[in-house]
Amino acid sequence: MENIKNQSFLQKTIDDWHAKAEASLKGKKIESLHRHTYENIFLKPLYIRKDEHPVPNYSGGSDYRRGIYPLGYLTNTWKVAQQLSYQSPGELKEKLLAALENGQTAISFRVSEELMETNDSLTSVLAGLYHQYPLALNTKGWHSAILNVFAKMAEDENMTDKITGYMGSDPIALFAEEGAVSRECIEEWKKGINKFSQRFPHLNTILIDITPYHNGGANAVQELGIAIAEGVHYLDILQDGEMDLNLILKKMVFQFSIGSNFFMEIAKLRAARILWNRITELYSAKDEARGMVISAETSTFTKSLHDPYVNLLRAGNEAFAAVIGGVQYLHVTPFDSLTVTTPFSERIARNIQLLLKQEAHLEKVIDPAGGSWYVEELTSQLAKKAWEFFQQIESQGGILNVLKSNWLQHEIEATYLKRNLDIQTRQQIMIGTNVYADINEPEPNPKPRNTNSYFTNGTYSLSKIESIPARRLTEPFEKLRRKAKLLEEKIGTIPSVGMICLGEIKQHKPRLDFMKGYLAAGGLKAVDSNPILTLENAKQFVLETPASYFCFCGTNEQYELAGRNILTALKSEFPERIFYIAGLPEIEKQPQWKSLGIKQFIHAGTNCYETLSDILSDMEVNTVEETKA
Repeated sequence: MENIKNQSFLQKTIDDWHAKAEASLKGKKIESLHRHTYENIFLKPLYIRKDEHPVPNYSGGSDYRRGIYPLGYLTNTWKVAQQLSYQSPGELKEKLLAALENGQTAISFRVSEELMETNDSLTSVLAGLYHQYPLALNTKGWHSAILNVFAKMAEDENMTDKITGYMGSDPIALFAEEGAVSRECIEEWKKGINKFSQRFPHLNTILIDITPYHNGGANAVQELGIAIAEGVHYLDILQDGEMDLNLILKKMVFQFSIGSNFFMEIAKLRAARILWNRITELYSAKDEARGMVISAETSTFTKSLHDPYVNLLRAGNEAFAAVIGGVQYLHVTPFDSLTVTTPFSERIARNIQLLLKQEAHLEKVIDPAGGSWYVEELTSQLAKKAWEFFQQIESQGGILNVLKSNWLQHEIEATYLKRNLDIQTRQQIMIGTNVYADINEPEPNPKPRNTNSYFTNGTYSLSKIESIPARRLTEPFEKLRRKAKLLEEKIGTIPSVGMICLGEIKQHKPRLDFMKGYLAAGGLKAVDSNPILTLENAKQFVLETPASYFCFCGTNEQYELAGRNILTALKSEFPERIFYIAGLPEIEKQPQWKSLGIKQFIHAGTNCYETLSDILSDMEVNTVEETKA
């Protein structure tokens, strides 16, 4: 035992680690592990003590990166604010009562036109509850109407000082969503904030909603810069209305969507508090008013229609990041939210938060990410880059001006196009969609996107701008799957591509498996042959297979030994058939393969979406021509 106690280990350096890592990389350099993010942040494969950043010693201190409360969730746990869906006020009331009995700790639901048809609808839903639980409501275009309903209800019952939480809207976010700017709308919103700020002393009524920008494809730096720019704009216009600075800050809540990059999202929330602390210091706000209150929801941008149970994993990962990042309110998206949300999925979504509280014990740990060399470095870099982006916005006249000039829309569009390219080329993996897709899965029935228009039918004078459309990462492949399903309905079978498997199983199986997964991402079926050992085998397979598209699968050696002769003969006998090769021949050999009739080389570097889209489009054209004939 003494020997064990006295045992020591040799001191190792980063160079020692590099050498060991490169040995395991089988000839690749350590630089191959370096990554650049969409935020243009350089990620190293390993962070060490030399990367350490000075940070506050406790939560609630200094720049608030570690949280806004000294004891974190021990004294101020986050609110389970599941946003309930419903078809009628009666259903909402029933769901709300059930949710509050089973772990929900805040009143949250999607405000709809149905609910606002009469004041009695909202009153009946919230009667007896609105003063017992904090609110977590994005009132969208009904901000003044809902506040008026609450004011009458609370004043009649003498409960105005009992209402807590937040009930706010963000007109600038609505402008970005709808593609129109209205000064009159801002003025009306401003009057409502002034009117109700004193009547509801404990209710936050100013919301900065970053969700539309996130769903448009913005990266973390852009989201943070926009959040701070919107916050500054609202500070300025509300102070012009002679509202006290510290009261304005007390009334503010920032709403973020949490994406799938776990550590980036943790750092995003930490960086947001650093940035807001810096802004409020410049405004000479009191210390107690400088902490940023954050409401978060798991991302819709990262969810998929197909293989929806994978959304459970995505939402769980995002909720975990939100809690570690230090949010005050959290909504977890149900896994089937893109189709028809069920009581089961809503319960599971709520229970994710309860598991994080009671099983993972996250409400018992103060700032679990604090001091991590990687997280702190990422936080500092995000804060720095986001501040620069915020300065770009301010240099052009502020958030409204960059929306009016469409500069911001183009910046977000550029980021989205990078994300989209990575999805299409499968550099970013979406399980069940662009990899490991199940072509036998029933066709999902997506519900239409919420298309409420708060300005079109109003009395506001509008200035048109480019809107920031709500998107999802998986949509390109979902369109392919729908196209394949429509084609299946026309021809009576799943559209397929024949696999000409050269040589023995061990020779063709790796590329055959690759092609099966590749084609399934577009709803196409790979019909594989028996091992092709002769030209006659290949001809027989093409004759018996009801497909116009075929792909050679084998080793590069098999392609050279047998593939060319077989291709030449097949192209001569079946000139209408289209042929592909799985893999990428040496560059000097590619022109010869093309001249023999290969349409495309399909490999890990090709654009999967474009390749499958071309095949499906050709199939559609051929089907139409056959139908006419």
